[in-house]
Parts: sequence; C-alpha cells; structure tokens
Amino acid sequence: MIAPTTVPAERTDWHIPAMLALALGGFGIGTTEFVTMGLLPDIAESVHVSEPTAGYAVSAYALGVVVGAPVIAALCARVARKRLLVFLMVAFTVGNIATVFAPNFATLVISRFVSGLPHGAYFGVASLAAATLAPIGQRAKAVAAVMLGLSAANVVGVPAATWLGQHLGWRDAYVVVAFIGAATVLALLRFVPELTGIKITNPVTELGALRRPQVLLTLAVGAVGFGGMFAVYTYITTTLTDVAGMSSGLVPIVLMLFGVGMVVGNIVGGVLADRGVDRAIFLSMIAMVVILAGFIAAAHNPFTAGIGAFLIGASGAALAPGLQTRLMDVAADAQTLAAALNHAALNIANAAGAWLGGVVIAAGLGYSAPAAVGAGLAVLGVVLFALTVWAARRSPA
Repeated sequence: MIAPTTVPAERTDWHIPAMLALALGGFGIGTTEFVTMGLLPDIAESVHVSEPTAGYAVSAYALGVVVGAPVIAALCARVARKRLLVFLMVAFTVGNIATVFAPNFATLVISRFVSGLPHGAYFGVASLAAATLAPIGQRAKAVAAVMLGLSAANVVGVPAATWLGQHLGWRDAYVVVAFIGAATVLALLRFVPELTGIKITNPVTELGALRRPQVLLTLAVGAVGFGGMFAVYTYITTTLTDVAGMSSGLVPIVLMLFGVGMVVGNIVGGVLADRGVDRAIFLSMIAMVVILAGFIAAAHNPFTAGIGAFLIGASGAALAPGLQTRLMDVAADAQTLAAALNHAALNIANAAGAWLGGVVIAAGLGYSAPAAVGAGLAVLGVVLFALTVWAARRSPA
C-alpha cells in the first residue's frame, strides 16, 4: 500500500478565493488547448493546409507541454511557488498573443509550442498548492477543484471561443484566451497566499522522481490511456458534421456537452480518488474503453453522437484527479516535478491521439475510425495500470 503525502494537519477549511484563482488559470489553459480542435477546419483553410496537417498545431501545443513540464519544474525548483505560478501565467499569456499574430502555418505551430510550455508546470504547482490549502483528507477533491477550471473551459470557454472563432475569425479566440491569462495573473497575485506549506527543493531532488518506477509507470498509464479521448476529440468537428450529419451551428453545443461531461467526471473522479486512488483509476479507464468502443457506432447519429461526446468527456476527466493524486503519493520529496509530469504525460497522449487519429483518417478509414484507435489505447492503458499496481504490491516501499 502506498502511503499518501499528507498536507498540514491544522488545515480544516477551504481557501475558496485562492482555489478559484488557481482554477481560473486552468480555465484559460483548457480553453486554449481544446479550442484549436474545434477550430481546426477554419485554421486549415486560413493557413492553406489540410485538416490532418493542421492537426500538427494540436500536437505542437502538446509537445510544448511535454518539454516544458520537466524542464520548468526542475530548473525552477528553488523558486517560491506563488511567484512561479505568476511567471507561468505571464508566459502563457505571451504565447497566446503570439498565436494571434502568427502570419503563417510554421509560425503558428511554433507559437502553439511556446503556449504549451507553461501548461504542465502550472497544473503541477497549482495541484500541490490546492492540496496544501485544502482540509485534511480532501487532497483529491482539491486537485479536482483545480482541474475543474479545465473542465469548465469545455462548458463555457471552448464553445464560446469556438463560436467567436467561427464568426469573427479563429484568431479572435486566442485574444480571449490572452485576456483570461492576464486576469489569472491578477487573481493569483491578489488571492493566493505565499504557499509556505510546499517544501522548496532543488533540481537534483526533483529529478529524483525520474528514478522511481511507480512514478514512471503511472506516467505511462496516463500517456497511453488518455490518448483515446484525444484521438476522437481532435477531429470531433468533422466527425459531427460529416459522419453524424450535424449542422456546423450545432457543433459548439456538442462541445459544451463534452465540457459538461468533463465537469461531472472531474467531480466524480475526485470523490472516488479520495476513497481509493487505484480503484478510481481502474473504474475510469474501464469506462473509457466501453464508451470509446460504443462511439464507433454512436458517431453516425446526431443524438447518440452528442451523448457519446458527453460520456467521453466524463470518463476522461474522471481519470485525471486519480492520476494526479497517485503521482503525488509515489513521488516522495519530488512532488513538483511528478505533478507537472502528469500533464506532460497527458499531452503525450494528446499528441499521440491526434497523430494516430489523423493516420487512420488519412488512410481512408473515415472519421469514426479514431474511436476504434481510442478504444485500443484505453485497453492498453488498463493493462499497463494493472501491471503498475501489481508492481507496487510486490515492492511496497
């Protein structure tokens, strides 16, 4: 049994303004990450590339997360956590402003990569901050509260920005994101305390997380298992219009349903993880297998496609609090890097899912084929997590 890393015992109440400030950053990050998928056809037409090629902009953002999470978490290990959070959101805002003014596809890809660099480190530090500020015994709910900003982005931020991008031009969606980033900077400065409860470490200590088998295995579970959701969601707009026969005006509503599913799944996932982290992860991943497999058929009808989008969002979001909490449990004194790497792993899943989905579409298998790829990735994630738990029980230390 893995012993969780606890928060200060005297903490008995919720620091609501700080939690909201942390979640606002997640809202901005979630909006910029997912709005690209909803605007992919518009972006492709604007920069004169095919839609699968435009999908590289999604992969570039994900690659930025993968690179930025470990590098920033390690190099900034000695930086006070509140100051680091503010710095990360400033960098995030600048990256999205660069996206607004990108003159061609090459610079767009570069700007998306830069925008992704602060993503993982922000969520990692914000999750640790939330766990420190939360009442004892409610760490997973606190982590879910931060992730709730990302989930809420898919209810409000992504549909609104998608609608704006479709009617005024896709660049305007990223103007909105830049404003959210600036608002988060102000909220962090005003409402988040100095976070003295988080131990300041050093690069060597943080990099020690990479020597822990349970950290690496848990990261691999997220990198593989989460890919299924992104294989489908990256191409969801064309799937809804060309396969389900839905009008483009209804696409933002389905994106909103996906976001509502994420909110529900995030809350349920946090509750389940506080009752048993490993069980919560298993349940979420098995649900993902069943739902993605069912979406192969569900994608051919507007009504069932909408329900499927809701369930895909719910199963994916339910997995995140458990993975984040488990990484903090197994990382010992390297929690910042481990927590940040969770989002690097999820964005490896993002990049891989987008790429594999594009491969099967380009091969002529149709826009329902990514759901089959996704179900396969989710099955592989279940198997990998079973091996991870088995290894933990053989080596309790």
